[in-house]
Amino acid sequence: MSPSMIAPVMEEENKKYQKGVKHLCENGLTKVPTKYIWPEPDRPILTKSDKLIKPNKNLKLPLIDFAELLGPNRPHVLRTIAEACKTYGFFQVVNHGMEGDVSKNMIDVCKRFFELPYEERSKYMSSDMSAPVRYGTSFNQIKDNVFCWRDFLKLYAHPLPDYLPHWPSSPSDFRSSAATYAKETKEMFEMMVKAILESLEIDGSDEAAKELEEGSQVVVVNCYPPCPEPELTLGMPPHSDYGFLTLLLQDEVEGLQILYRDEWVTVDPIPGSFVVNVGDHLEIFSNGRYKSVLHRVLVNSTKPRISVASLHSFPLTSVVKPSPKLVDKHNPSQYMDTDFTTFLQYITSREPKWKNFLESRKIHHV
Repeated sequence: MSPSMIAPVMEEENKKYQKGVKHLCENGLTKVPTKYIWPEPDRPILTKSDKLIKPNKNLKLPLIDFAELLGPNRPHVLRTIAEACKTYGFFQVVNHGMEGDVSKNMIDVCKRFFELPYEERSKYMSSDMSAPVRYGTSFNQIKDNVFCWRDFLKLYAHPLPDYLPHWPSSPSDFRSSAATYAKETKEMFEMMVKAILESLEIDGSDEAAKELEEGSQVVVVNCYPPCPEPELTLGMPPHSDYGFLTLLLQDEVEGLQILYRDEWVTVDPIPGSFVVNVGDHLEIFSNGRYKSVLHRVLVNSTKPRISVASLHSFPLTSVVKPSPKLVDKHNPSQYMDTDFTTFLQYITSREPKWKNFLESRKIHHV
């Protein structure tokens, strides 16, 4: 085939992948298309039965009992949070006060959204990263050379009245369920911020706490359909989260892995819990004391997986920098000031990988 004939064929192929992995699966798929096959060193190590070769590599993250955080045991819980943020960059929260129905309804309505016909879902497709609602696929579908086995729905959520009218109106209960969920995760985040600041020995009435209260919230719903060859691809590549804290709600299907002591380990899902992880902004704000940790997502051949990430940070117009209370002559600033515009320019100019953006903000002292 001549080059002039190959180009239109390639363009047509790419258009097909831009519609998302759910659309591909709905049209019947027995093999993973080449576009989704990761180079061998980046692939998950799976046996044919979808079990990790090292089954002992499942990880129970430090457990934070929210009820205890609000009681006399608070100092002990704060020490646990500090240790978790330094060592793992992740912890799990139970007894968080969110009614079971709120999280169950959110998972249920999100499943039903992804079961809508493609024509309905595609109304929200956009390559504009600042769109109030964005349906898309892979990690960064414009820049990704190899695609991920993931579709997503991204919803800006704060201030809620500004964004709610743009959210999907189908399924009919989507807006009400998602709005309740967004409000309650925002409240949980605000309580978590006070605990995090206290664990850093920063007063909860600090200017940063006020900024974060008025800050950004983005709810990202991830859909990982069953994959015919899960050993060849990833649901999400290794990355750290841009933001201050992420609160993740998962269904019962495992898939999240974190890089712990240079090995990929699977996080055991605990029903009704939230996985909380340190974002790049918290690493910067803590001047490197707390670490945003690389994580990725595996897929499997039998079960679809849904997760809902609520990403919280400073307002999009804010400058993010190390807290002045954590910088002195013995502990100089480890990071350059940054903002959302710098981040957008960075990720739209290259394929985002690993913790490259955060690394680009580090100050290397001689």
